[in-house]
Amino acid sequence: MTENPDAAGGTSGGGQRRELTARLAVPEMDCPSCAQKVNKSLQRVDGITDVTLQPTTGTANVTYDPDRTSEADVVKAIEGAGYEVVGGSDAEGDDEDNQAADGVDIAPPSEVWTSPRAKKTWLGAAFLTVGLLFEFFLAGQNIAIASVLEYPLHIADVLFLGAVAASGIPVVRSGYYSAKNRSLDIDLLMGTAIIAATGIGYFVEAATLAVLFSIAELLEDYAMDRARDSLRELMELSPDEATVLRDGEEVTVPAEEVEVGETVVVRPGDKIPLDGTVIEGESAVDQSPITGESVPVDKAAGDEVYAGSINEEGYLEFEATSAASESTLSQIIEMVQGAQAKKTESEQFVDQFAGYYTPLVVVLAILTAAIPPLVIADPVSVDLAGYGFTFAGDWQAWFIRGLTLLVIACPCAFVISTPVSVVSGITSAAKNGVLIKGGNHLEAMGEVDAIALDKTGTLTKGELAVTDVVALGGTNDETVLQHAAALEQRSEHPIAEAILERAEKDAGDDVPSIEKFESITGKGISADIDGETYYAGKPALFEELGFDLSHAHLRADGGAVAEVAHEQCEREDCADLEDGAISRFENEGKTVVLVGTDTELIGIIAIADEVRPAAERAVARLHELGVAHVVMLTGDNEGTARAIAEQVGVDEYRAELLPDEKVDAVEALQAEYGDVAMVGDGINDAPALATAEVGIAMGAAGTDTAIETADIALMGDDISKLPYLYGLSHTANGVIRQNIWSSLGVKALLALGVPLGLVSVAVAVIVGDMGMSLGVTGNAMRLSRIAPERMDSKTGQETGA
Repeated sequence: MTENPDAAGGTSGGGQRRELTARLAVPEMDCPSCAQKVNKSLQRVDGITDVTLQPTTGTANVTYDPDRTSEADVVKAIEGAGYEVVGGSDAEGDDEDNQAADGVDIAPPSEVWTSPRAKKTWLGAAFLTVGLLFEFFLAGQNIAIASVLEYPLHIADVLFLGAVAASGIPVVRSGYYSAKNRSLDIDLLMGTAIIAATGIGYFVEAATLAVLFSIAELLEDYAMDRARDSLRELMELSPDEATVLRDGEEVTVPAEEVEVGETVVVRPGDKIPLDGTVIEGESAVDQSPITGESVPVDKAAGDEVYAGSINEEGYLEFEATSAASESTLSQIIEMVQGAQAKKTESEQFVDQFAGYYTPLVVVLAILTAAIPPLVIADPVSVDLAGYGFTFAGDWQAWFIRGLTLLVIACPCAFVISTPVSVVSGITSAAKNGVLIKGGNHLEAMGEVDAIALDKTGTLTKGELAVTDVVALGGTNDETVLQHAAALEQRSEHPIAEAILERAEKDAGDDVPSIEKFESITGKGISADIDGETYYAGKPALFEELGFDLSHAHLRADGGAVAEVAHEQCEREDCADLEDGAISRFENEGKTVVLVGTDTELIGIIAIADEVRPAAERAVARLHELGVAHVVMLTGDNEGTARAIAEQVGVDEYRAELLPDEKVDAVEALQAEYGDVAMVGDGINDAPALATAEVGIAMGAAGTDTAIETADIALMGDDISKLPYLYGLSHTANGVIRQNIWSSLGVKALLALGVPLGLVSVAVAVIVGDMGMSLGVTGNAMRLSRIAPERMDSKTGQETGA
């Protein structure tokens, strides 16, 4: 139970409005019609201000005014709808400080096959089996052993009545609660059919219906429990306890009690209980539960770690940066649980259709049972498609056909066809590092016709790095890097950081000392090394120094460039520059930094924001999956944009765009192609993300803003998850359509066969109810088997799923 002091409800002594929220587990509430019945019962309780029912998790969150009602009343109302409450918080006497930890997020696993309902079903099945044995195979021994109102009861009849009592009474009881809550659902229809069949002496039909429907309910409970397993797996990722350092000693406490700023200890093989920043130790961490990365990531001091990831090999100490309830994993779990509340267009269609479908078929069932016996005086033969059918005014036959239509009137498989698909798809995505914040976004992503990609941080790593080093004048790469690093070590520019990082890696710590450092605004820097002035900067800086960059060893003398024939140039730098190194690098979208003195150029360094290794394959895969148009949007210059676009293979690029111009670009794509998905960092691209039908944030792990801004978040910096997301969503839409139309198709065929006498009660239950419910659930669960391609982080090549 949680307290919500600012919400509408009762008032405390300080004048603040005060409400409590009971979080309860209702495992048997596993379909929309069940939730509707519970909701109607709760609405009659005075003091309840808000109700959130989630059939796919089997939970009920009920907000109420404690001055007007209590949690006991809430539980009583749910049980009054016919559903058992098996877990939750105790509203009476809860400590305010601990309320957030109370309650449940998902119904606990059910012992489906050994539950009291199951035992009654097996007993009823035994009675039915023996009864059928006497009715059809041991007719001679099927003697009358009692009578009711002068109606003889044979051994088989008594056994059938036993089956009705054992398996049917729970159904009738549920039907009573449905009638009480004015809910025309499967329980009311089946309960009515069982009572009617028993009342007029159709014991075989009543017993068959009671037993088969009970078995169908158990199978549906089992299927829904399996669907909930994926959610439970998500919730079990984060450990309940954490080891923290307090007063120099290690203390194990519940994860919820760890405060921000405390030091948490994690040993090899342990799960990381909270988000934090490493302050001591080094280790490889498996963070696939959060980001979907298949390879453990090396962590050292300063690196972020996420709750739910696993410490593979080393000892780590980290500072907790968020409470357990606010970790990235907690946000993922919360959003996955809430995703079902955002209904897809398919779900809305199903809900509307079911509202007409069930009453219509119920009316048809009544008419089927009543009209033919009244209007058919003599048997009538009809030829349909070459098959002959005889219709007679037999009350028993038409009554049974009416009962059969009542069974078919249940839209259960039809109604659950979309929710189970959405839950399966969203939880599967979450386990692979993709957070989809609603079923509507899952469906929309599968329908997009164009995808717009931001360049920096999406197609590229968003980090500048040295890509090329060209040594001139007889020097070598190491010397060029050492001199460049010496000049750049006092600069804070990102280019300087890239050069220093590469120099540290390739040239070691042997960096010359400098004197007389000077920054040349907008062009470069200079400093004295060993008594000689060296420069590092843009080509324009060296042109000002008098260099003709087509002959780098020559300089201006008295304002005039001394011309030397190309054939007289024997040094390596001539060849490099004659090959157009500078223009070639610039055409590749790279930033060029020249290093040298005022008399000699010693080297060229090319720097670029590196393209992600998997970017080219990801774009190609999107094309293979059927995305009509992939476009790159960037604020970078034309040359860089063109080079990156050619490298990754997008259909089009648009460069030098301001944030509002990216919005215009998305709108232009919508006008030309239809639905558009926009992929960006979730912050700078927020306007474009909001404009697109689907906004997707890259690298959202640990970034609250990115998770909140986008409709879908790729938790890691892995662009290869984008085609996986599109493929999953596209397949999910196909599964949803298959489930909806197969459910309707089977129901329609069965309904057509009923008046012809081709469909029995048993067939209607086994095929139309039990069979289709299991079928749509099984079809939906195959979404959990879809996995992203695994890409090598260095080459971008596929390594297998």
